[in-house]
Amino acid sequence: MRIHWPRRVFAQVLTAQVTLTTGVMVLATGLFLAPLSSQLDDQAMRRALAIAQTTAADPDLARELTTTGPAPHGPVQADAERIRRATGALYIVVMDPHGVRWSHTNPAEIGRHVSTDPSRTLAGQEVRQIDTGTLGRSARAKVPLRDARGRIVGAVSVGIAYDSVRGRLMGTIPTVLRYAGAALAVGVLAAVVLSRRLRRRTHGVAFADISALLDEREAMLHSIREGVVAFDSRGRIRLVNDEAGRLLGVGAGAAGRALDEVLPPGRTTEVLAGRVDGADLLAVCGGRVLIANRVPTRDGGAVVTLRDRTELELLGRELDSTQGLLDALRAQDHEHANQLHTLRGLLELGRYDTAVEFVTEVTSAHRASAEQIAERVHDPLLSALLVGKAAIAAERGVSLRVSPATLLPDAVVDPRDLVTVLGNLIDNALDASAGHRREAPFVEVELRAERTTAVLRVSDNGPGVPPERRERIFAEGWSTKAAGPGAVGRAPVRGRGIGLALVRRLAERYGGMARVTARAGGGAVFTVVLPEALAPRGAAPPDGPGERPAAPSRWHHGHEERRPKVSGEPR
Repeated sequence: MRIHWPRRVFAQVLTAQVTLTTGVMVLATGLFLAPLSSQLDDQAMRRALAIAQTTAADPDLARELTTTGPAPHGPVQADAERIRRATGALYIVVMDPHGVRWSHTNPAEIGRHVSTDPSRTLAGQEVRQIDTGTLGRSARAKVPLRDARGRIVGAVSVGIAYDSVRGRLMGTIPTVLRYAGAALAVGVLAAVVLSRRLRRRTHGVAFADISALLDEREAMLHSIREGVVAFDSRGRIRLVNDEAGRLLGVGAGAAGRALDEVLPPGRTTEVLAGRVDGADLLAVCGGRVLIANRVPTRDGGAVVTLRDRTELELLGRELDSTQGLLDALRAQDHEHANQLHTLRGLLELGRYDTAVEFVTEVTSAHRASAEQIAERVHDPLLSALLVGKAAIAAERGVSLRVSPATLLPDAVVDPRDLVTVLGNLIDNALDASAGHRREAPFVEVELRAERTTAVLRVSDNGPGVPPERRERIFAEGWSTKAAGPGAVGRAPVRGRGIGLALVRRLAERYGGMARVTARAGGGAVFTVVLPEALAPRGAAPPDGPGERPAAPSRWHHGHEERRPKVSGEPR
């Protein structure tokens, strides 16, 4: 049968660990048992040598060997047997210089020549060996026997049964195997625990799938049009895909760093760090409106997704403005119908002079208002915005005034930036003054030029902004519009806490500022200063993007050539 290698990561790791553990234990056991036999043999031969040396050191033995003859009941046999029984040796043989035994365990062997060559020992050398003799295989040692004057008069041979050495070895093996089995069981158990943990962490995927999953992950993260930022359990950035890097203005070097080291303090950092709870949280970063959602991961980290809602918010604001203009036109339609009915009645009554005066009075009022705005604000987009907002304000019962100090004769670097700022401020002021029950609500707009700096100021006679909220209203996501007509503060046009945050971010991009103060007599005054927002006097607006460091916005293309006509404006 063919053995198939498992495909799952945890199964492969378990198989590899069990195989490795078993191999290591078998190798360790073999390495332990292999020298053990040699060590036991060496110990037996050393023991035999020690017994032989002790026996040969007895001076009476040498004297008895030279003065008596070999006999089963002689003194040499008696001394040798006494020592053998005391030491547990297999045999102790005392021989003369001719190799004849004077003692032996078997008395019948006394007087016979030894079975092995004793020449090396009789020459003065000590011999240790494993050999086979008349009593079988044994560990033996031979030492020369010397008399009182040091002459070799014989030799002593001592043997230890080899079967006892082998028995000791075999008796040791079961113990060694028990320890090896216990170690193997612990290793296998550890491998099983590790493989189960690995299976949970890898979700049972195969090794071949890991590379494909990583490739797909990289391709997906860097191709989707949604920003993805991943954090580890310590709050450090683990991953930033291309879209998130573009939206947040961070590069690939952000990986491995803390969020506070990459992004400046603010709501965006608070949302990404998880210090703000909720879903679809708003954040403004670099003039972009972002929708953030944070999802925690099992390892204690989190993944944050970012969606760019800038274009959608701009379209929503344009839709709000368009809806406001439609409401104003609808109201004017009713007003014009009443005026036409009046004019028709005057004509049917034959009061032609009165009809002429009536028509002149109506048209002069609209023309005067539009001409006044166009004379003070030369940019067509800004003047058209003021005319349209005036119609919306009239529909809501609010008077929109243009301050006598208003004068913006210079070319604007990017009129759309000023339209964004002015439109948000006017809408917020209309919400505050229209919702506040007070006689004759009004909103006053002032636009001034201080060399190349544009100063925009919008005031109203609404409820005003308490001092403790004057900084919070510029934070993205903060809104009081839903609090009701009597709510204190300001909110963006769409009621989502973005308008004033965009105003401040835009002012900061120009190197300016946005603040709110109290108006004398009640209400609030919003002031926005935009340095380098105006072209120097006498300089024509360039056709390409502006290169001023404090005003990164674009020049408006051809706004002098195509100027929208305002009702009543002289041709």
